[in-house]
Amino acid sequence: MGAAGGMGAAGGMGAAGGMGAAGGMGAAGGVGPAGGVGPAGGVGAAGGVGAVGGLALSASERKGLRAALIALVVYVAAVVAAVLPAGSPLRGKDGGIVQSPLLTSIAIFLALAFLAVGWAYGKAAGTITGSRDIPGFMAHGFREMAPILVLFFAISQFLAYFKWTGIGEIIAINGAGLLKSAGVSGPVVFLGILVVVTLINLVVTSGSAQWALVGPVFVPMLMLLNIPPEYTQALYRIADSCTNAITPMSPYFVMALGFLQRYRRSAGIGTLASMTIPLSFTLLVVWTLLFFAFWWVGIPLGPGAPIP
Repeated sequence: MGAAGGMGAAGGMGAAGGMGAAGGMGAAGGVGPAGGVGPAGGVGAAGGVGAVGGLALSASERKGLRAALIALVVYVAAVVAAVLPAGSPLRGKDGGIVQSPLLTSIAIFLALAFLAVGWAYGKAAGTITGSRDIPGFMAHGFREMAPILVLFFAISQFLAYFKWTGIGEIIAINGAGLLKSAGVSGPVVFLGILVVVTLINLVVTSGSAQWALVGPVFVPMLMLLNIPPEYTQALYRIADSCTNAITPMSPYFVMALGFLQRYRRSAGIGTLASMTIPLSFTLLVVWTLLFFAFWWVGIPLGPGAPIP
């Protein structure tokens, strides 16, 4: 069929969804020229994974990714081999890992890992031809980080005013005294923190900005109630993460809505919210129950964390 569905040159159907020149279906989501599914979401020309949304890996990019994976494996193996000996300088004084130069200097090891992976990819893919290319890539990376740096500047000013005025300590001490006088126990405090952070997260969706707001208050306040900071952080992460999918204030909510509208033109904020609200509250309930299970059983939240 022809372009409107008639027979093609090789007896297959045409570009409007019929069979292509080699018997495969056309570009509108059918099988491609060699029998694979076309660019609209299926397998490509040779039967392999094709271009999804116009994003296809070239041969040089695939080569670069393989080189990057090899570099990462070699780097991790080298770090593990350096840590394994009992007298390794990357271990702590007692030979442990938790309090050791490896973890206290983890930022350096991560930076070296990204350096090794990026260099291997660039050399294999041909995007890095010499050392003079590196400053340009570094400048491009910092250009994309500019909004985060501006946010951190505002957060640092906020924290400085918090420390200068002492308002964080005042709220924490008075709040802890109020909770003690009311005889409020740990589980009730936990639920209160979850509710407060969940409501704040509907408006302030940035995790770092929200932690700068509530961290200086909640951490010392709960420490005065003999609740370790690790549990305050865990409560914050539960409440902060579960409601990100339902607030229109989140940029990712808008991004998800854009993807949804590619497949359902009539979709709006209510459509996406109706899909994400059940998931959000299910996650909130499950994570909360898991947290209480750790608390009641007495399981530490991580290496070196105190047992409640």
